[in-house]
Amino acid sequence: MYYDALKTFITLADVGNFTRTSEALHISQPSVSLHIKNLEKEFQTELFVRSPKSVQITPTGKILYDRAKQIIAMYEQTQEDIAAHHQSIQGQLKIGASFSIGEYILPVFLQQLQWDFPALELEVVIGNTEEIVEQVRLFQVDVGLIEGQSNDKELSVHPFMKDELSIICSTDHKLAGKSPISIKELHGQTWITREDGSGTREYLNHVIRSNGLSVKSLLTISSNQGIKESVMRGMGLSLLSRSVISREKKHGSLAALEVEDVRFTRTLSYIYSPVMRSKKSVETFIGVVEGKSLTEQTATEKES
Repeated sequence: MYYDALKTFITLADVGNFTRTSEALHISQPSVSLHIKNLEKEFQTELFVRSPKSVQITPTGKILYDRAKQIIAMYEQTQEDIAAHHQSIQGQLKIGASFSIGEYILPVFLQQLQWDFPALELEVVIGNTEEIVEQVRLFQVDVGLIEGQSNDKELSVHPFMKDELSIICSTDHKLAGKSPISIKELHGQTWITREDGSGTREYLNHVIRSNGLSVKSLLTISSNQGIKESVMRGMGLSLLSRSVISREKKHGSLAALEVEDVRFTRTLSYIYSPVMRSKKSVETFIGVVEGKSLTEQTATEKES
């Protein structure tokens, strides 16, 4: 079994240095070299081009890299399944989540997981939707939560919640006192929005295009909190999930605009590689996510 050699190979490909690889895996440099040599002998190919300062992965090495990730994931899944045959949920679960979900929705799921499965070690990675899709595809996380959908054919995508968004402005903005406003009143406004690759940015682009809105200027900030602070300072409008703005709306520090005959809704989805579906911790997490009903979420929004 080449498990240790494949782990070494993946680590070396990631860090690009024999010394850092040996330190990361707590093995000697000769052991690192031996693992790589054995793999090259097994596959009859050169996996790395070596230089005095670094190593570069070869084209055939890149082929093995993707396969090795899958092999390691399957091997560790098998280990977990055997160890957990008595039905206890344990080990590590790595969850990827887009910013809006990871910061404002995911904590509810994490709380339930901690209560019900205290032996489960949780790790959360937060990024934009595009980044989370990539991390799920590369097995850097076990399961992901994203805004919208994904067209990646290697992944399984399942909606779990409807998310409603609101257009927000500062409390002294000229539109703040109007309720509702017409879509025409959104022409010529300054918008503050997330970066490319974000589900929220993609949705705002859709709203602007589908309604033929003219945009005065666009300010990009890769942080929901940064966007809210900028909006509260009167720098422009934004479109954010109601879960993101619930506290500020409750405390009256920003205004949410109602638009005549228009509701801004999108689908939130969980995604995973099919090879991870039978992993007990992933299956358990999906159960928790699907158990959180839209009714509960809507009730939370009304209370806030």
